[in-house]
Amino acid sequence: MSNKPKLSQYGSVDPAPPLTTGKIKDWELSLTDSSTPMFQRMRNVFALRNNGTDDACLALCAGFQSKSALLRHEVAYVLGQMQNEVAIPTLIQVLSDEDEHVMVRHEAAEALGAIGDYAVKSVLENYVNHPMPEIAESCEVAIDLLDWCKSKEYDEVEC
Repeated sequence: MSNKPKLSQYGSVDPAPPLTTGKIKDWELSLTDSSTPMFQRMRNVFALRNNGTDDACLALCAGFQSKSALLRHEVAYVLGQMQNEVAIPTLIQVLSDEDEHVMVRHEAAEALGAIGDYAVKSVLENYVNHPMPEIAESCEVAIDLLDWCKSKEYDEVEC
């Protein structure tokens, strides 16, 4: 038996295995409870991501209330993996928050690009000249991804 971490359904190796039993509301409550150990909170993140529903996506968005920048960063990352448009307003809010940690904002920008809704392009364009290169460059990459998704090449490549 191998002790190698397994790839998720999204092709990533997650830092914690997702919970496989439970309910969205319970996962959300545990995710947002600062007294819950971080490993358990991460398991909730991946359980919600794997659930994939709009309700699970909104439960993940509640994770941005956490005091942990690491957890907020991971929430933004998995929202990009989910590619659920329900997360767009929250991700825009996170990207726009000048008090938010730079790495959370960078991940929110990339998630907006990954979702693929061209309507967010103007929001991303507002940040391509941001003084923090992590934010500016992430918005540039996200815009390029949006443009690429509209190209003929996108139709020819299996993602």
